[in-house]
Amino acid sequence: MGVITLLTDFGHRDSYVGVMKGVIASISPQSQIIDLTHGLQPQAILAARFNLITSYLYFPVGTIHVVVVDPGVGTQRAAIAAEVSVPAGLQTIIAPDNGILTGFSIKAVTALTNPDYWYTPEPSNTFHGRDIFAPMAAHLANGIPIGELGTSLPVSSLVSLNINHAVVTDQGYRGSLQYIDHFGNLVTTIPGDGLTSQLWYVQLGTYICPYRPTYGRMELGEALALVGSHGYVEIAVNGGNAHQAFQANVGDAVELIYVRHGSDTVAL
Repeated sequence: MGVITLLTDFGHRDSYVGVMKGVIASISPQSQIIDLTHGLQPQAILAARFNLITSYLYFPVGTIHVVVVDPGVGTQRAAIAAEVSVPAGLQTIIAPDNGILTGFSIKAVTALTNPDYWYTPEPSNTFHGRDIFAPMAAHLANGIPIGELGTSLPVSSLVSLNINHAVVTDQGYRGSLQYIDHFGNLVTTIPGDGLTSQLWYVQLGTYICPYRPTYGRMELGEALALVGSHGYVEIAVNGGNAHQAFQANVGDAVELIYVRHGSDTVAL
């Protein structure tokens, strides 16, 4: 039994997600469908990428991920299936070519151009999730070779997002906010590797957020910085909402600064 995940910005109010599941179940009833998330803000391509790139490695080899965050639906943007490397093999991501795959280790790309595997030969201009992405995923789960779904594309032709990756500085790191989660935590682009054994703080504008290993190690209502489960440094407010407290947005600059022995730069 294969695994198909769904990641969309459709929410749960309308029937769009259910319809996609119905299409998959009609073609590949043995497939296990897992909802990764449908709660993203509409057209939030960066958020879709973040949720996928921090999640896909937890799924087994052969998993098919369907991503429908698609502000360009109905235009000339390509619909693609990308084979991506995981430690023990490959997974497949079916998505619009709009930058969602930026940063993945992609081995091959197929444009989903074969109408034999669409739900209808005349897809809706507003719902490729139903008419192209979902049926293609189901056919792939049934064992149809990926090359049968369309024509090969060079990996270099894919749209790439301009991700502001963290850079090392004399004091620590300089990065930016890349994602805001449901709790209002501000996830930065600064990697958390090796930071938990050192003393540091994060500066966001004029705000200073000292490092703590857990949310509960800071007083209620106070801001802190820590390494989240996704592996990046994040800014949080214990018992509160950092997004609301700081009125911060994706793309805002942040700095991580090491506290040197004997430094009185900031009280931590």
